[in-house]
Amino acid sequence: MKIRLQIKAYDYKLMNQVCDKICSIITLTNAKLKGPVPMPTRRRIFCVLRSPHVNKDAREHFEIKTYKRLIDINDSSLQTIDSLKQLNLPAGIDLCVNFI
Repeated sequence: MKIRLQIKAYDYKLMNQVCDKICSIITLTNAKLKGPVPMPTRRRIFCVLRSPHVNKDAREHFEIKTYKRLIDINDSSLQTIDSLKQLNLPAGIDLCVNFI
């Protein structure tokens, strides 16, 4: 069975810690691991007017970056799936699990 994990976060340091934790769990259960593969970072820029009435040229720009990693697990067992279910993720980390 092949499992694909997609990890998304706004903080890359926290995401790298979670990726290291997941990789160590997978290697302990003797499953084959590919990754973490860094995916392109998505930048969303928002432009906001500073003054609502007069100064239309005065604007502020805010940016949100979304970092993504991809991990593939080959030859997984029930022990691997159970250990991934018991994983406690910090706030701000989004984990998507797909069975291929």
